[in-house]
Amino acid sequence: MNQSAFPIPSPDLYSEEDIAQLVHTFYAKARKDPGLGPIFEAHVQDWDAHFVQMINFWSAQLRGTSRFRGAPMPKHIALPELNAELFERWLFLFRETTEEMGNPGLQQHANAIAAFIATRLWQGYQINNYPDRDLVALHTA
Repeated sequence: MNQSAFPIPSPDLYSEEDIAQLVHTFYAKARKDPGLGPIFEAHVQDWDAHFVQMINFWSAQLRGTSRFRGAPMPKHIALPELNAELFERWLFLFRETTEEMGNPGLQQHANAIAAFIATRLWQGYQINNYPDRDLVALHTA
């Protein structure tokens, strides 16, 4: 990730409680979503462990902690039949969640990171699963 494009992570700007709220609120929405919910329910076996992993991920991104250990790309590439609309729906729900939190700094920083991640995961997914096709861009704005 190009660090100059995003605010530098800082433990002073967002609390661990903010990050936990973001993760839990977002996944509550995603699990109810008709397009995303079935995918998450089919592939997340242990929601408690998933929440810990996602809180650690967002804590690393937003606060600069070093608890996250993982490689998201291989897990996403392995999912069957993803499409640009699902990635865009994920972004929409994420942005809706950050907006509702009422913290403009967190909203801007987390949304920029989420757009970057969605784009990279979607590109990686396409390259791996459809190597002979042209890449389809996400509408991340």
